[in-house]
Amino acid sequence: MIEQITSSQQAMDLEAKYGAHNYHPLPVVLAKGKGAKVWDVEGKEYFDFLSAYSAVNQGHCHPKIIKAMTDQAERLTLSSRAFYNDALGVWEKYVTEYFGYDKVLPMNSGAEADETGLKLARRWGVVKKGIPNDKVKIVCCEGNFHGRTITIITMSNDPESYANYGPMTPGFIRIPYNDPDALEKVLEKEGDEIAGFLLEPIQGEAGVYVPDDGYLKKCYDICKKHNVLFMADEVQCGIARTGKMLACDHEGVRPDILILGKALGGGVVPVSCVLADDDIMLNIKPGEHGSTFGGNPIAARVSIAALEVIKEEHLMENAERLGKIFRDEINKIKSPMIEKVRGKGLLNAVIIKPKDGKEAWDVCLKMRDLGLLAKPTHQHIIRFAPPLVITEAELREAIEIIKKAIASFE
Repeated sequence: MIEQITSSQQAMDLEAKYGAHNYHPLPVVLAKGKGAKVWDVEGKEYFDFLSAYSAVNQGHCHPKIIKAMTDQAERLTLSSRAFYNDALGVWEKYVTEYFGYDKVLPMNSGAEADETGLKLARRWGVVKKGIPNDKVKIVCCEGNFHGRTITIITMSNDPESYANYGPMTPGFIRIPYNDPDALEKVLEKEGDEIAGFLLEPIQGEAGVYVPDDGYLKKCYDICKKHNVLFMADEVQCGIARTGKMLACDHEGVRPDILILGKALGGGVVPVSCVLADDDIMLNIKPGEHGSTFGGNPIAARVSIAALEVIKEEHLMENAERLGKIFRDEINKIKSPMIEKVRGKGLLNAVIIKPKDGKEAWDVCLKMRDLGLLAKPTHQHIIRFAPPLVITEAELREAIEIIKKAIASFE
């Protein structure tokens, strides 16, 4: 018999008993979402200031995106890539024109897309650049988060990600983030064997670490100088989140390999992809890479609707305007607990200085009690990233909740 949930505690108990213990969620059980708000099992209303790590940029249960999903679900849900379907090509044309690339390769999760980007870069390095197959390398950054697969955690310097998982994947060089000189140095030394440089234009899981102005352009130019692919993981910071369609757009940089996910599926179904031009993409031949669910008809229709919403509802402009208001207002709070406020658009973070044993987790619990949901990252940083459909009135109401939560620790 399927158990019916009647209380938040019941739902949490079920997860604790039957689910793997690989997450530590804030103790709240959500049952409904609409726009920038969610409701728990008991019916209490909250502002969502996480947006499922920026997967819900278009807001919860956006009617246009839900309709695209349900309409397609009644016709055809999955064909695999063994056969053509009548939705994938339409999406491929739409998304390549939308972002300005020759080709797109669809996957499902952000980690899958990152893995695909790594394979594309390595293949290009061997086939086009002439690097010996057993010598090809990728440069990555300290503080990165690209996912949870064995190869991806090889790039991490966070023990929570890589510890006790056995041998890591060879072929990676890690350098400091926000340090173009470090990139120049490693490419001058080992550039002949380096295929690509992978980075997040803004490091999300590291606590919304925004690099210095000009960093991306400097790194891009260094990569061009050494015939190395510039690879941008925009899974979290892309698709209007930072006030531009892509975070790279702030510096006019066009990545050689662009990796997208999360909001590409409008918070409805998992959709990710890698975009690149023919010189890179066509080095992978039929049968050499793929995904059963990647490019499925529901994902294709949902993704088109999700991207249409971004432009139709001017969510880039909303993120840019409201992000400035958010940072300005939070910076006005006089509290020893607020060490720093940083971010771009509606991807922001507040660095919390512990006070009387109270940390970022305690602040998040207090905000939950007052009707706002956010989550700490790295113990002392709270990320604030509401759906981009949030209105100014809603944002200002949420800011008052944050102020009250901080004041409660005075």
